[in-house]
Amino acid sequence: MLKSRLFYLLSKYNLRINSDLGQNFLIVDDIIKREIERAEIKANETVLEIGPGLGFLTDELSKYAKKVYAVEKDSRLVEILQKEYSWENVEIIHGDALKVEFPQFDKIVSNLPYQISSPITFKFLKYDFKKAVLIYQLEFAQRMIAKPGDKNYSRLSVMVQAKADVELVERIGRGAFYPKPKVDSAVIVLKLKPKEEQIELDERLVKALFQHRRKKASKALKDSYHMLGLTKEKFKEIREIFDKIPHAEKRVFQLSIEEIKDIEEFLRKEQILS
Repeated sequence: MLKSRLFYLLSKYNLRINSDLGQNFLIVDDIIKREIERAEIKANETVLEIGPGLGFLTDELSKYAKKVYAVEKDSRLVEILQKEYSWENVEIIHGDALKVEFPQFDKIVSNLPYQISSPITFKFLKYDFKKAVLIYQLEFAQRMIAKPGDKNYSRLSVMVQAKADVELVERIGRGAFYPKPKVDSAVIVLKLKPKEEQIELDERLVKALFQHRRKKASKALKDSYHMLGLTKEKFKEIREIFDKIPHAEKRVFQLSIEEIKDIEEFLRKEQILS
């Protein structure tokens, strides 16, 4: 059904799909149904959607949510959405999701443009929300859920899991989209941890460490001192301090979030991080 609807709209508006904007349209009804079910949308809740495309998911969201905010960058798609649908509870926001200030919302449900996966995820984590149901590239999703010691454990794993519980709930073959992407995808369910359980991490430190994820923590920071805002001269003065950090001999990819926080607190005490 969605596939025929897609081709109808592409033909009707003589629409060429813009690969630069990561436009791969989900054409499997059951996947959209499961996204809605997992989101557990209540009648009084507001939902944020990034990249509504031709409105297939948006239309379903509108049946359950009190309000839907759909952020779309492509002006051609904004025009089609406004012509094709007569939603009373959907507001289309024409703009770049990485730049616009999001209105207040309760949940996020999106088939994300894959090329903005990392920055949009970090942006989500700056907002307070109940749950997010998101489709990512499979490899990106695997990095989100990776644990210390895993081959996919990365800066992304640390920054996401410091704030939220994250679960990969479904793998999606590339044939579920048109045009067919080069990789498989996955559905991620993201729930923010209670405020008292969230761990605030210095992004500069996490970046500096994972720049050299297979090195020992002390060596990784020595090799990335500039990412901590240190000049070459200052680094020469204090380089021995990095040998005294907690967990100095552990490989970066083996460090837990709590251990990274230990390192951060030590560096703050030594006034290396401000």
